[in-house]
Amino acid sequence: MRNRDENKRQRIKQQALGMIVKNGLDAFSVQKLAKAVGISPATIYIYFKDKEDLILNIYQEESDRMMEETLKGFDAEMSFKEGLRIQWINRSNYCIQEKDKMIFLEQIRHSSLHQRAAVLVDSQFKDKMGHFVNNAIKRGELRSVSVEVFWSIAFAPLYNLVRFHERGMSLSGKKFVFSEEVMLETLKIVLKGLHPD
Repeated sequence: MRNRDENKRQRIKQQALGMIVKNGLDAFSVQKLAKAVGISPATIYIYFKDKEDLILNIYQEESDRMMEETLKGFDAEMSFKEGLRIQWINRSNYCIQEKDKMIFLEQIRHSSLHQRAAVLVDSQFKDKMGHFVNNAIKRGELRSVSVEVFWSIAFAPLYNLVRFHERGMSLSGKKFVFSEEVMLETLKIVLKGLHPD
């Protein structure tokens, strides 16, 4: 059996991520990847079982990295307002600075690989978020809603602002640049919507 080279493994993953972001999952193949990296397809199979294993490996690594960035400076014991503010700052920074990685993660979430990828999400992240939300409900800072409703209200507005920023324009066609001022204005409305009546 041939020795594994960690640098080569990382090069394979980086090239694969770039190809998937540029051309989509359907156009991605091990043969095209091998040609782009300048190796044989058999070399890729030294590092990954198959195409899905490679894609899911990249997904797990990038998902873990995104979650690590999301939780910087965050504590599940924080007030809901402060904890959500820190997450919005961290999430927006990551989305804007790591645009290709976010596109890749979204492509997987909207693909047939989604169910297999979902089980790879770090359980510590889920536990911290669950603890944070439950604390906020107990303290009367957050209304009790389903996970789907919470996620849609708490984070979808932020991701829409980031999308406007990526396009460089708003719905009206005016120039749009993401700013802390716009983010905090939106967050204020989100916090009102999630606060118990």
